[in-house]
Amino acid sequence: MRVPARRVRAKQGLQGPYHPAARRGERIEQGRADVTTFGIVVGGGPAPGINGVIGAATTVARQEGAKVLGLLEGFRWLMEGDVGHVTELHVDDVSRIHQLGGSVLQTSRANPTRDPAKLTNVVDALERLGVDHLVTIGGDDTCYSARCVAEAAGGRVRVVHVPKTIDNDLPLPDDIPTFGYETARAAAAAILSTLLEDARTTSRWYLAVLMGRKAGHLALGSGKSAGATVTLVGEEFAEGSIRLDAVARIVEGAIVKRAATGQPHGVVVLAEGIGERLDPDDLEGLPDIPRDDHGHIRLAELPLGRLVRDRVQARLVELGMKTTMVAKDIGYELRCTPPCAFDQEYTRDLGAGAIRTLLAGTHDVMITRQGSRIVPIPFDDILDPETGRTRVRMLDTTTPAYETARMLQVRLEEADLSTPYLSTSLERATGLDTAALRKRYLG
Repeated sequence: MRVPARRVRAKQGLQGPYHPAARRGERIEQGRADVTTFGIVVGGGPAPGINGVIGAATTVARQEGAKVLGLLEGFRWLMEGDVGHVTELHVDDVSRIHQLGGSVLQTSRANPTRDPAKLTNVVDALERLGVDHLVTIGGDDTCYSARCVAEAAGGRVRVVHVPKTIDNDLPLPDDIPTFGYETARAAAAAILSTLLEDARTTSRWYLAVLMGRKAGHLALGSGKSAGATVTLVGEEFAEGSIRLDAVARIVEGAIVKRAATGQPHGVVVLAEGIGERLDPDDLEGLPDIPRDDHGHIRLAELPLGRLVRDRVQARLVELGMKTTMVAKDIGYELRCTPPCAFDQEYTRDLGAGAIRTLLAGTHDVMITRQGSRIVPIPFDDILDPETGRTRVRMLDTTTPAYETARMLQVRLEEADLSTPYLSTSLERATGLDTAALRKRYLG
C-alpha cells in the first residue's frame, strides 16, 4: 500500500505541508525493512533553531543512505493513526533552513500520553511508515511523550529527544542553555530596551510579562541584559501560592523609590510563571482559564500584567500618587524569530548528534552538547522521581549571578530607610513616616 504525501520545496527551503510552491505529488512507500528510516517530529511551542535540528539531522541521515520523513504538526495526526500528513525530506530541501525561524514541519501540543489508545496509534503509524528511528524536538512535555513512545514501541522504534525551549528549563547540566533561549533572550532584551526609552521619554511605567511557565530564566536574563528597573521571578518567593499583594508591594516600592529620586518611569519584568502560582483567591472573578492538552493553564490567557497593574495603581491611589502604567506581554514575537549565530551552530550540532547517536545504537536518551561533545542522557536520568515526568530546571536564586541581578535592580530596601536623604525623599513622596514605610513595604 502506498500513502500519498507532499514533498514541498520552495526557493528558500521547505515551507510546510500546504505551501503552494513546488508541490511534487510524490508518494511515500510504507514499511521497507531494508532501509533505515528516520522520523522527525516537533512538539510544543516554537523556538528559534528548530529548523537547524531538522536540517542537520536530514543531511547526516541522507549521507548515511537513510530515508528521512518529516512528521507534520507534532503527534497530532499520528495519534489518529493518520499516516498521510508526512513529507519526505531531502538534502536540497533543508540546506539553508537553519537560518529560518519557525518550524518547516510545523508543531502542535497534541499529547499522546493522555490516552493509551492514542499512544498505540502513534507506534502503529510509525511502524506502517517504516520509521525505525525517531527524533523528537521539544520541551519537557514532548520529552515525556518521547519516552512513552519508546516504552510503548518496546525497541521497535528507537527514540532520541532534542531539548528545545526558550524557557531554558530542561534538566541540562549547569551553564548549558536549551536551544532557542539565547535568541529569545536577545530579542526580548531589545524590546525591553525600547520600552525603557519610551518609559523615560513619556514618564510612564511598563509591566512586561516574559514567558517562562515554571522557571524565570528568560525573564531574569532578558531583564538583566536590558537593564530593566526590576525583574520578579517565581523562584524568589517561598514555595506554595503567591499572593498578588506580595508582587504588587515590590513593584510599588520600586515606583515609589524612583519617584523619590526624581525618575518617575521604568520597566518591570514579570516572569509569567508567577501567574501559575497566584493564590486562587486572587483569581476570583476571572472567567475560567483554559488549559492546554497537557493540563497546563494557558498563561497567555491569564492577564498577569493587568492584574498586577490594577493592584499597584489601587495601592498608589491610597497614597495620593498617580502614574501611568501599561501592561505588555512579550512572548509570541520571540518564538519564531530567526536564530542567532549561536543557536544556528548549536542546533546543527544537536541535529547531527541525534542521528549519529541513533546510528551508534544508543537510544531512549536526550541529546546534549557539553563542551564540544555530544553527550546523550538516558530518559530515566532526567525524570522527577516524585512525578514521573521530566524534571524542570528552576532558576537558582543562591548564585552570584542572581545576586548581581538583584543588586542592579531598583527595589525599596531596608538600607534605603536608613539613608537620611533618601528616607526623607520617600516620606515626602508618600506622606508616610519611616515606620509606616517599613511596615508597608518591608513588613
